[in-house]
Amino acid sequence: MSHDIISDALNNMMNAKRARKNSVSLNRHSKLLIQVLEVAKKYHYIESFRMDEKTKALEIVFSLNECRAIKPRFDAQIKDFEKYTRRYLPSRDFGIVIVSTSRGLMTLAEAEEKNLGGCLIAYFY
Repeated sequence: MSHDIISDALNNMMNAKRARKNSVSLNRHSKLLIQVLEVAKKYHYIESFRMDEKTKALEIVFSLNECRAIKPRFDAQIKDFEKYTRRYLPSRDFGIVIVSTSRGLMTLAEAEEKNLGGCLIAYFY
C-alpha cells in the first residue's frame, strides 16, 4: 500500500473488476476520496457507496470500464484541458476527468464552463 489513498482505492476497484466482482470494501478512506466517489456517482460510474458504521469500512458498488488516479497530480490550465482529455480518455464525450479547483471537485468540462483551472485527480470511463 502506498500513501495515496485515492490511487489505492481506484486500484482496488480495478482489481475487483478484473476478478469479475462489482463491489469492493475499503478500510482506508478520506474526505477527498468520498468527494471523488460522489462526482463518479453523479455520472453513474459508481452505483453506490456507504460507510459501514460498525467496521468503518467503505463499501463501493461500481459499474465502469476503467478508473485510474492521475499521478503526478498535474496542474492544468484552461488552455491545456484538451491535451489532458486526449491523453486520459479513449474518445470525446466518453468518460470524465476529475479536477480539484478552488471551488471544489468537478469534471474537466464543468471547470472549463466555469473558467477554472486546477489539479488533475482521476479519470473514469
